[in-house]
Amino acid sequence: MALNLGSVEFPLRFMRYDPRMYQITVLSALLVYGIGWLDFEISAVNASVILISVLLTQYICTYVFRLPKYDPRSSLISGLSLCLLLRTNSLLLVIVTAFITIMSKFTLRWGEKHICNPTNFGLVAMMLITDLAWVSPGQWGSTAFLGFLIACLGGLVVNRASRSDVTYAFLVFYITFLFGRALWLGDSLSIPLHQIQNGAFLIFTFFMISDPKTTPDSRAGRILFAFLVAAGAFVVHFVLYRTNGLLWSLAFFSLFTPLIDLLLQGHRYEWRTISKPILKEQVIIQPQRH
Repeated sequence: MALNLGSVEFPLRFMRYDPRMYQITVLSALLVYGIGWLDFEISAVNASVILISVLLTQYICTYVFRLPKYDPRSSLISGLSLCLLLRTNSLLLVIVTAFITIMSKFTLRWGEKHICNPTNFGLVAMMLITDLAWVSPGQWGSTAFLGFLIACLGGLVVNRASRSDVTYAFLVFYITFLFGRALWLGDSLSIPLHQIQNGAFLIFTFFMISDPKTTPDSRAGRILFAFLVAAGAFVVHFVLYRTNGLLWSLAFFSLFTPLIDLLLQGHRYEWRTISKPILKEQVIIQPQRH
């Protein structure tokens, strides 16, 4: 019996032209698996509050900033990432973090771009404001880590038009720094390998630094940006001896993205979506602002 692939052609093409759908699927599956089978230290109540808060804030901002229509996709990605990373015992702080995260998309802008990755900004802002919120590194065990890594690498294929080069560059630079330090000190190579085997590193690499709306426009600019973030994170971890170096470094060097765009100009990325079901080879693409 022949396998009919017609039923899966549209969703696969839809994910190709709007990589956010793939990201939402992967993050949602990980969150459900984490709450159900792993010790993610987040309750279903907290996760629900985060997701409701980001969607509601996005809806309010759509009205206040007079956007043509309500689009929950990017806010869902931010909310799911917060579910996986943010830890606090206060529901009020959960709501405040979600609000700050989404509001940053609309208020911290340079031209048509976000200055900071919304999730990263929300986490860093709360860690600066209060010591009652922190970030979980997400040690999930080898099986969950390997599965999520494979899913993230699959996302690079789906998301190849959406600035995945910055992810490749960051991986090369940061892993080189870690293994180079281990070789310089004579440490076992299992140490840097362990340092990158956590969920926060994967979420940062594949869903935060790779955000096409907050990275430089040109490929040269993105490679420079990846180097700066990797070097900054290395300094925070191993010179300043502080945790969450990836988040601090990304927040700091995101401020230089407008300058990088001025010096190394390139094509401005726009989300692309399929506006109606595909018939044969006909594809209708519409740009999305957020």
